[in-house]
Amino acid sequence: MMENTNYEKLEKIDMKVTPPGPKAKQVIEDDKKFLATTTKSLPVVCDTASGSFVRDVDGNVYLDFAMGISVTNVGHVNPEVLKSVEEQLHKFWHFAGTDFYYPQQVEAAKAISSVTPGKFQKKVFFSNSGTESNEAAIKFVKTYTKKQEFIGFIGGFHGRTTGALSFTSSKAIQQKGFFPSLPGVFHAPFPDPYRNPFGIDGYEDPDELENRVMDFIEKFMIKTFIPPANLAGFLVEPIQGEGGYIVPPKNFHKKLRKLADENNAVVIMDEVQTGFGRTGKFFASEHFGVEPEVISLAKSIASGIPMGAVVVKDKLDFPESGLHSNTFGGNPLASVASVATIKYIQENNLLKNATVQGEYLRMRLRELMDKYMNIGDVRGLGLMVGVDFVKDRKTREPDAKFRNSVLIKSLENGLILLSTGSSAIRIIPALNVTEAQIDMGMEAFERAIKSSI
Repeated sequence: MMENTNYEKLEKIDMKVTPPGPKAKQVIEDDKKFLATTTKSLPVVCDTASGSFVRDVDGNVYLDFAMGISVTNVGHVNPEVLKSVEEQLHKFWHFAGTDFYYPQQVEAAKAISSVTPGKFQKKVFFSNSGTESNEAAIKFVKTYTKKQEFIGFIGGFHGRTTGALSFTSSKAIQQKGFFPSLPGVFHAPFPDPYRNPFGIDGYEDPDELENRVMDFIEKFMIKTFIPPANLAGFLVEPIQGEGGYIVPPKNFHKKLRKLADENNAVVIMDEVQTGFGRTGKFFASEHFGVEPEVISLAKSIASGIPMGAVVVKDKLDFPESGLHSNTFGGNPLASVASVATIKYIQENNLLKNATVQGEYLRMRLRELMDKYMNIGDVRGLGLMVGVDFVKDRKTREPDAKFRNSVLIKSLENGLILLSTGSSAIRIIPALNVTEAQIDMGMEAFERAIKSSI
């Protein structure tokens, strides 16, 4: 393994000043002046990152349980990924892989195809992001089915470009001012066991929750305003990400796939946030026993080198040249980073570690839930874990104000976290996180909860 000589190894939380410190404040001020407004939420300004830790420009060292929104799954500045990218830098950086050829892109497609669910022959289209992957997936399905209408799910997040935004429905602000978007996209309820429009406790009665959702789609959508002759497919996350880290009942995706097959439609499985080991399997759809014919990928696919992909069953490939393309997809740097990322996950047994440490993390969080009534729910698979804060456990009324306080207090205690959904915090450590690091994080998290009460 190559040593990373450019950065020192960071191993523990070390807070010098309350964030943001003076240097961070200057960067944040300049950022507001020169960068367009986006979704920034916490005043942490990165200077150096190593493994599970980040040092800011003022010298604070944080434990990172956000990992770039589940992008650096194998840790920051992973030495094996770094080695591959450095070697490629000395060869060439770009050669337009949609117009010409290079082996790095082919090897990346082989590696990705080998770990995605399904033993059938696959083809890969490379993109630059999750939203671009979903745009391409929509085109694959439209071209293959020769149909134009889709069903998405309330609470889903699939990106912010016009086509993907049509499916995105995790927060109203995401749609504000952007109507009209892609026509022919309709939304069904997602089977959220904790909060759903049917008033069902999905943890106690998962079958009933699944049946209500499927009945809604079949009886109130397909039989009234989306005829099968128009229905091209469904776009769904195996576990909702921005919607709150919502894990559906175990048979939901099988039932959805069955319904799609019966109506000559295709299920697009959006694994942008759930992919590459995050849930303890390479892809979350494996937990639900389905093999997607179309799967959209990004985020951790290349450990932070910008990259996305769509993997399709070969029969869904575009029938002629020119229907879709781009400039940077499958860039050689991203391609070698992707191969190195997959290899690192496999050779270091990170799927097992994500499973074991994920179980330990949820146990620690449930211990906190026993102590603090503000925590209404702990949920997730592997190291994709959500903690939901409520005003009242009986009513399950969301408490976004308390959640936001915990986020800020956690940062002040040296722990980087992200919000999700209406009142939840997502905890997404590196897949090679240790039990000691989880303990370190939970100590900071509990201090944040205590100081927010």
